[in-house]
Amino acid sequence: QLLEAKASLSLAQTRHALQLQQAKAQMNNMVSKKQFEQLQTSLREEQCKAQQLQENLHQQAEQTCRQLVRTQEEHERLLQAAVEQAEGLENNLRSTEAVLAERVALLKDAQAQLSRNKLLIEDLHEENRGFAMALQAAELKQKSTEEKNQLLEEQASALKQLIGKITPVSLS
Repeated sequence: QLLEAKASLSLAQTRHALQLQQAKAQMNNMVSKKQFEQLQTSLREEQCKAQQLQENLHQQAEQTCRQLVRTQEEHERLLQAAVEQAEGLENNLRSTEAVLAERVALLKDAQAQLSRNKLLIEDLHEENRGFAMALQAAELKQKSTEEKNQLLEEQASALKQLIGKITPVSLS
């Protein structure tokens, strides 16, 4: 609109200059009073139009300037909001990374503990196998000892009976 107004103003000024030249040429050629008055009226009308176009151009320039200022302020607000949002997201990212790092450390510790526990369990299984074999050997030994004790008890009982039989015979 500003460019159109400038173009209209330039066109009006060119017309005005041309009419002025024509008027001077006509005056040089003995222009009649009536023609001179018509040219003067036309000149005044063109000057009024040019003045109005200048005022319109000035108003449009002011409006455009105000609009540009408002647009720039809005862009600055939007940019500031975007910067603040980016900072917030960056802080959230740092917090999340810290939490993740902490959880990774906890998981590594837990994994190390699981590995140690697995080794301990394997050692306990090995010990249990040794104890089971020792227990089995002890049970076999106990069974053998019980069988020997049973045999000795039977022999002792038989010996008691024999002594019981021999003793009354020998006392008599």
